[in-house]
Amino acid sequence: MNRFPRRIFPAIALGLAALLVAGCGSKARRVSPPAASIQQLTVERDGRWTVDLRLHNYSSISMRFERVSLAVSVDEHEAGTLQASPAISIGPSAADTVRATLRPQPMARLAVADALAGRRTLSYRLEGEVSATPDEANKPRTFEVKSGSTLNPTPGLEGVLR
Repeated sequence: MNRFPRRIFPAIALGLAALLVAGCGSKARRVSPPAASIQQLTVERDGRWTVDLRLHNYSSISMRFERVSLAVSVDEHEAGTLQASPAISIGPSAADTVRATLRPQPMARLAVADALAGRRTLSYRLEGEVSATPDEANKPRTFEVKSGSTLNPTPGLEGVLR
């Protein structure tokens, strides 16, 4: 014997479907600190460096990146400060690159030249601030950024580390 009338099952199924749809529609808006890294460093003929800086937005919403100010060091030698005003919007959990130039300090210049000549890995550190405005907000937020990694000479491209 069936204790539940058959017409109750469609009502229960409809209620469960409504709960499922309601749960899917509420996404949390999370703003997380962005990250920065060097994607490519090119030594120009006049000694300047052209740096392709990769900005990664870890937030669940788009962010408009307004200003970047990062102190750069290579192999523990201070190189200088990268300054950029990219004015680009980066989507949630996405990344984009910004190009900036830098006149490096002499010891940093020598460290990069040595890494290129010896075809060896070069360590670097970035430390400073990135200013970004979360989507639908009017006020930019400033985030502290500290990161480090390594770059390697790029085969076939003279003066380029990636």
